[in-house]
Amino acid sequence: MANTNTDLTEEDAADLQFPKDKQSSAAYQKAKISDKNVVIGRCPNCFSELVLRYVFCEPCKLHICLECFANGAEFRDHKNDHDYRILTTNFVLFDNSDWTAEEELKLLESLQFYGNWNLVALDFPNRTLSEIKEHYEYFYLDGYGSKQMPVHKKELVIPEPIIPYNIQITDSEDPPRYAPNTIGYQSLAGYNPPRGDFENEYDKNAEDLVASLETIDLDDPYYETLTDLQYAITQSYNNRLRERQRRKSIIAQHGLLLLRKTFTWLHRYDLSITRSVCEKFLRFMPLCDPTKFEMLMEGMHRTGELKIYIERLLSLRRMGITTMAEGRMFLKLNQIHQENKQHIKMFRTKPQYNWKNNKNANVILPKFSRKRTLGAPLDIVGLPGFDKLTEKEKEMCSNTRLVPATYLELKDTLIAEYMKFGHVKLQKARNLLKIDVNKTRKLYDFLVAEGYIKKFENAETLLISEVHMLLEHRKAQNESAEDEQEFSDVFMKTLTYTDRFRKFKNKETISAVRNLLNQKKLHKFELAAIANLCPETAEEAKSLIPSLEGRFEDDELQAVLDDIQTKRSIQY
Repeated sequence: MANTNTDLTEEDAADLQFPKDKQSSAAYQKAKISDKNVVIGRCPNCFSELVLRYVFCEPCKLHICLECFANGAEFRDHKNDHDYRILTTNFVLFDNSDWTAEEELKLLESLQFYGNWNLVALDFPNRTLSEIKEHYEYFYLDGYGSKQMPVHKKELVIPEPIIPYNIQITDSEDPPRYAPNTIGYQSLAGYNPPRGDFENEYDKNAEDLVASLETIDLDDPYYETLTDLQYAITQSYNNRLRERQRRKSIIAQHGLLLLRKTFTWLHRYDLSITRSVCEKFLRFMPLCDPTKFEMLMEGMHRTGELKIYIERLLSLRRMGITTMAEGRMFLKLNQIHQENKQHIKMFRTKPQYNWKNNKNANVILPKFSRKRTLGAPLDIVGLPGFDKLTEKEKEMCSNTRLVPATYLELKDTLIAEYMKFGHVKLQKARNLLKIDVNKTRKLYDFLVAEGYIKKFENAETLLISEVHMLLEHRKAQNESAEDEQEFSDVFMKTLTYTDRFRKFKNKETISAVRNLLNQKKLHKFELAAIANLCPETAEEAKSLIPSLEGRFEDDELQAVLDDIQTKRSIQY
């Protein structure tokens, strides 16, 4: 390592292979930079500024200041015997100019820093403002300084014709700019289009983390701990800002501010992808590029359209249509048929063309019960949820005119009720579904027949007399036990109630009455009602039990009631 002592002799300089310059170290003081000198860089050894003159090491490709070079400093891979060159900025850069390279660098840096000719002229006290402008325009703007200067496009002698717009120029709606106090303005939820920002940002209280931070005194004994804590709080705040910016970027990239476009885009997939599937895929929107995500949705949309097309072809095939020409003919004739049915319906609604409303016509109107006419089957092919139905479900939905998606929702509702209670009553189904009662009945019967749900048929029914006998048996067991227990008030009141209202006194009579009523194929609730009430006449029985109306003739029902009264009278 070379000695860094500044008192070097000429022999030492010869040994170090330095140029024998007669200038002393004081001579190099002239090379020091003033406040207005242009800094070329910094010395990698002493980090002093390189101005005017400096040394360039050829093997290391390093710029070294004159003082380190004169002292023979060695650092990194640099050795003091490497080849070198003396570089300087004190030379004329352009021909036909008296400006040195140092002044050229200072001019460019001043223009970049100030951008003002008056301030730039203050750095050149020996040159006038006009001289500085002319020099810059001639050598830089006009390109006379070097052929490598960028060439500016010259104005054409014959100007290009201006082509007018073929469309009307209107204000851009991307992002939308609604007028204040309009529906569109309110629907943007505080979005400010000119700023591209929101009035209420996501996680708007994030700034509260850093609002209360204070400067920590260096003499504080817990300085390091408090500093680390503030650093962690700042990091947390930055993470929340990143999340806010991420959400804003997703909104901007996917164009979610355009409400009409967004809703129209979503409704486009209602038939092909269905709303439920589309909502599930929207969760992956932040993870995808906008173009690729739209390509994914369009691919699924095309798949859904092909499924609908195939379902329509299958439905035509079931009707015996085997060619496309026959299918087009069928669809056309079916459309004409539906239009004719609509015209006939409108024609019959006009009283002047209805012979029933003609009072002068001697026509005897036949007396017959008017039956409820059912609507034509609904064409459900291609509707949302159609591919999830079985053949029986498709037929049921078509006949009852239920949309497949609606049917699936109603079905899930009834199945959930069945899984909760183990049975579903018809009245409960009507309260849950809240649709037409006739459709509810058909849907309820269909689900019961297919085994999806069960009726409220599993509950056992007991006669009051049977309940009384069970309570008497429980009381007798308690009395015969060694440690007799005291019954509750509810038990004793129930025993008294059943004893007062029971109609039969022994098992034989109860069994005979049950067998008699079972022969008439009564519902178990109807059987219990008749046996507990024991009406004397058929009219009284039908008023107490409305479901008996229309199922039994009065004479037949009266014979059953008389038989029950006979069994009551002979019981012991």
